[in-house]
Amino acid sequence: MFKVLVSDPISDQGIQQLVDAPDIIVEKKPGLSEDELVSIIGEYDALLVRSQTTVTEKILEAGKKLKVVGRAGVGVDNINLEAATKLGVIVINAPDGNTITTCEHTFAMMMALARHIPQAYKKTTEGTWDRKSFLGVELRNKTLGVLGMGRIGSEVAKRAKAFGMNIMGYDPFLTEERAQQQGITLATVDEIVRNADFMTVHTPLTPETKHMISKAQFEVMKRGMRIINCARGGIIDEGALVEAIDTGIVAGAAFDVFEAEPPAADHPFLNHPKIIVTPHLGASTIEAQENVAIDVSEQVLHILRDEPFMNAVNMPPIPAEVRKVLEPYFELGEKLGTFIAQSTEGAVEDITVSYSGELSEVDTQPLTRYIVRGVLSHYLGKDTVNVVNSMHIAKQRSVNIVVNKSRAAHTFTNLVTVTLRTNKETRSAAGTLLAGYGARIVQIDNYNIDLTPVGHFILISHNDKPGIIGRVGTLLGSNDVNIATMQVGRQDEGGSAIMVLRVDKGTPKEVLKQLTDLPELLTAKEVIL
Repeated sequence: MFKVLVSDPISDQGIQQLVDAPDIIVEKKPGLSEDELVSIIGEYDALLVRSQTTVTEKILEAGKKLKVVGRAGVGVDNINLEAATKLGVIVINAPDGNTITTCEHTFAMMMALARHIPQAYKKTTEGTWDRKSFLGVELRNKTLGVLGMGRIGSEVAKRAKAFGMNIMGYDPFLTEERAQQQGITLATVDEIVRNADFMTVHTPLTPETKHMISKAQFEVMKRGMRIINCARGGIIDEGALVEAIDTGIVAGAAFDVFEAEPPAADHPFLNHPKIIVTPHLGASTIEAQENVAIDVSEQVLHILRDEPFMNAVNMPPIPAEVRKVLEPYFELGEKLGTFIAQSTEGAVEDITVSYSGELSEVDTQPLTRYIVRGVLSHYLGKDTVNVVNSMHIAKQRSVNIVVNKSRAAHTFTNLVTVTLRTNKETRSAAGTLLAGYGARIVQIDNYNIDLTPVGHFILISHNDKPGIIGRVGTLLGSNDVNIATMQVGRQDEGGSAIMVLRVDKGTPKEVLKQLTDLPELLTAKEVIL
């Protein structure tokens, strides 16, 4: 028999399969303090929580029989993952349980925005019968731009098609083939901004997506756009949005999320006649609360019964002899993945990892997970992708993972090479550990370099012509961007070349644009490691 402790209020229906299981004893004890949990957790094989219980290292250490901690929801910031991993306790969550409810809330917000429902309701209940002020628009034959075609965005697109809308979809993993299969038009953010009538965002909040819709996008936006955000606050620049509405560029907006929650009492959204707001209700349905509990309960059953399971968010145990070889490479592997993702344009199709030298003789799957996480987290965020689910998410996104091994590592004891192929280009980066120096990136594409993977970088592709370095230095200096180190690489005199500059701080996008306008300079990308 296995004992499961439920320490937070969780839907009875959601945990019914645990209650009904003949080999499971479920005990519900919500509201326990840390000390109270420590005193009893040693009796239990599994712990189920929501957000109220903070699962500390002290609790985990006291759970001598504990095999799994299940979070009935998405976020696991209330669980000490490092301690759980160290103690061999699996932590799982329920990432899919909120998909439909968030999708439906998005559509409810879109309908309310199109027909001014909250504003009309307020005026009617205040005693004014006003039909003239609330002239709306139909969804039929309108173009909907969906930024982020993951689980939620894809479900929104399905429903929008049923309403007769034309769908333009953007996603860093969306290929032309997949777009055609879903019956949508593959588009860039700029194409959506310029052509859509409605726009909804369904991306995680990452450095890449923060303020992805801001003043520059509003300046070229199709007039009369209506914008919905039920994803994360900060994807759309709130101040720039208010200005775009007040100047007539945007017809209205509907937001379930804010950059700071709860918003300040004087937040401009709260009393704006053309903005609809709700208090982060995307996951707030009876069904969603039940679904996340059902999902996590099912995985707890599998783990306790030693059956295959999904949705783990911490690293499974690695044999000591394998960990000893691989652990020094975990950070390097993730940095290589992050570096190559930031360096490459287009929708990701393949990730190829090549191990050379002594690494070819051990099971490198744990290291591959770190590398894939480094690539995917650039697009989806580190909160979404971890070292356990990275391979699963890659499969979900139709990203092919290829691993090659070779005993020969040329001048290095070990070499890890990551090659990223997208629908636009193929790029690679290789790294190793140097005795006394630590992690180094030693090759970008076919150019040899020597780079410590820490800090802010500018990666430049250019033609090898006299004066390029001087022009780059002058431009950066005039924009107050200080160069700390410089690496250059070329294959043939006068041919293609690269330049990697480590700078003291982030480089503004307008400066990167100025760099690409220089003669003989092809591309300039910021990379942050």
